[in-house]
Amino acid sequence: MTAAKQRFSIIGNSPTLIRAIARAIRVAPIDLSVLVIGESGSGKEFFPKIIHQFGARKHKKYIAVNCGAIPEGTIDSELFGHEKGSFTGAISARKGYFEEADGGTIFLDEVAELPLTTQARLLRVLETGEFLKVGSSTVQKTNIRVVAATNVDLLKAVENGKFREDLYYRLSTIRIDVPNLHDRGDDIKLLARKFTADFAEKYMTKPIAFTDDAFRAMMLYRWPGNVRQLKNFVEQFALFEAGEEISRQMVLEALPLDRSATSTPVPASESRISYEAEREMLWQLMLGMKSEIAQLKKEIEDLSGNVPGAERKRPTSLIKYPVEDFLSVPSSEPSRTLEDSEKEAVAAALARNDGNKKKTAEELNISLRTLYRKIQEFGLE
Repeated sequence: MTAAKQRFSIIGNSPTLIRAIARAIRVAPIDLSVLVIGESGSGKEFFPKIIHQFGARKHKKYIAVNCGAIPEGTIDSELFGHEKGSFTGAISARKGYFEEADGGTIFLDEVAELPLTTQARLLRVLETGEFLKVGSSTVQKTNIRVVAATNVDLLKAVENGKFREDLYYRLSTIRIDVPNLHDRGDDIKLLARKFTADFAEKYMTKPIAFTDDAFRAMMLYRWPGNVRQLKNFVEQFALFEAGEEISRQMVLEALPLDRSATSTPVPASESRISYEAEREMLWQLMLGMKSEIAQLKKEIEDLSGNVPGAERKRPTSLIKYPVEDFLSVPSSEPSRTLEDSEKEAVAAALARNDGNKKKTAEELNISLRTLYRKIQEFGLE
């Protein structure tokens, strides 16, 4: 495990990342097809390299192909080769990647971008090891291991008729799920510090430093571009704020406004967003407000009890939060969820501030961006 991380400069200690690396190492000696699933920029390209280097084919060729970057009209020629004169511009015969990498490993990145006709050719290679060059009728053999990767929900692509079902099951003999950056917790800190140090060393600039609050803000962000986006984000600060300390406010101003944005979707079970830190903050805020309410209710009862027959009035000057907003929120009711309580807290705060979002955010002690996302998430428009 440690050897793999050091060899490929993989930064991070999150359990989900460690499980993915361990799975790649475990399958490496077994000559099976592997499908790597993960969002764009999450680091999928490391896993076929791990599989190749820890397997029996490590002394043979390793070829990586970005299927989405090759035009549909030439993809078959690139993968399987062509004969001279097979199409306009084919002035000589050419070997394809499957022939060049014979005995080794081929990594098909963005495999969902393959045309259906090419998918049929690929399926034949996986099942029999046979292929035909473009313009040839001679069957050729290849002994190759295929590792594919995608950020697309292939089962949905199968349902929509854009990906062959038989190829999906053939490719996904073993599946490796690469975690999204926002699910990796403290790895965000480790990566940010690594990118900071690398930039300062490469360009001989003074390193920047992030405050703890800045890191907390970064850990709450969705990072739709994953590690690639974080690297670009850190390098911008490293360039323009060299030698400075980066505050939470600077981070929030530099992040895109829509913090709930997502990249190309993966299956729902893999794309759940975690906001535990924000929820905990709101929950503590609610508990504090409920404690104040209990104390105020006691004061009201005492005041009313000291004046027989007096009208029961609230000393409004003492009340920071209207009691009615929270009387409907039980202290412990198993059927309620934290999301329900959080929604009511946000709605009540908006009502108290007459819809003024800036004042509401200040009262809840959250950023304006977070409040906008909560309003959208809870349907409080």
